[in-house]
Amino acid sequence: MRILLWHVHGAWTTAFVHGEHDYVVPVLPDRGPDGVGIARTYDWPERRVTELSPEALRDEHFDVVVLQRPHELEQLAEGWLGRTPGRDIPAIYVEHNAPQGRIAEMRHPAGDRDDLVLVHVTHFNAVFWDAGTTPTRVIEHGIVDPGDRYTGELARAAVVINEARRRARVTGTDLLERFTRAGPVDLFGIDAGSIGGIEDLPQDRLHSEMARRRVYVHPIRWTSLGLSLLEAMHLGMPVVALGTTEVHEAVPPAAGVVSTRVDALVAAMRRLVEDRDEAAERGRVARAVALERYGLARFLDDWDELLAEVGAR
Repeated sequence: MRILLWHVHGAWTTAFVHGEHDYVVPVLPDRGPDGVGIARTYDWPERRVTELSPEALRDEHFDVVVLQRPHELEQLAEGWLGRTPGRDIPAIYVEHNAPQGRIAEMRHPAGDRDDLVLVHVTHFNAVFWDAGTTPTRVIEHGIVDPGDRYTGELARAAVVINEARRRARVTGTDLLERFTRAGPVDLFGIDAGSIGGIEDLPQDRLHSEMARRRVYVHPIRWTSLGLSLLEAMHLGMPVVALGTTEVHEAVPPAAGVVSTRVDALVAAMRRLVEDRDEAAERGRVARAVALERYGLARFLDDWDELLAEVGAR
């Protein structure tokens, strides 16, 4: 199939374009949010992904368009393609985020539409978003396996947060000081340098640096399920995570410690930083669980099934 999608979330898109399809991503001269084009810090398969300008899209055939943001559905797809998603071209809307606001107001922008399929990346999101009568599926994350790289040679914790200063309480940035009482913490991510962390690294180097740390700490309060957490588990890292949203589904007790008690998490981090053998054993469990539930093959199989269904409409 030939699939049009915007490059919105680097890690998710990286997994998605590893399928056996032809993928087209819009590109703009400034490579801004609506035209990022082919990834430059992620490893995408050669010959599978093509960049096209908005002007070129009108003359192209696509079997399916995958939408991920409200303005793609409401403006970009129709404006750039000259075709209405769901009516003139089969459409899927992928919702990556947990909803914001009061429960009664968590209405999805693709709600009550019978001309597309809404895909959530976690069961938590599917429960919290109100999509009305729109056909809805859950396709859990899949990760391109970075390999079992864990060494834990550094008695430090790794944390990955993008835009840690701006997102603040959402990402648990304010909790990091409490974790530093249990041992050194290295923060990675976009704009991490603004608060003394390590600026955005290419994915492969980031994975290698994470795996040198003894434990992965996930302090995020409100997200669907951080892909950095799943990447850490694939690397073979033990996990200490705030028990919110979908985290308790992803991290079994043998793989680390999940709790809403920050003092319990700080104590767990201290113990794992000091006990390299326990950290390594929990990391082995984490990797095994991640490969089974969040492996790339399962992810792509789930997507192939849905794409065939939607494309046949």
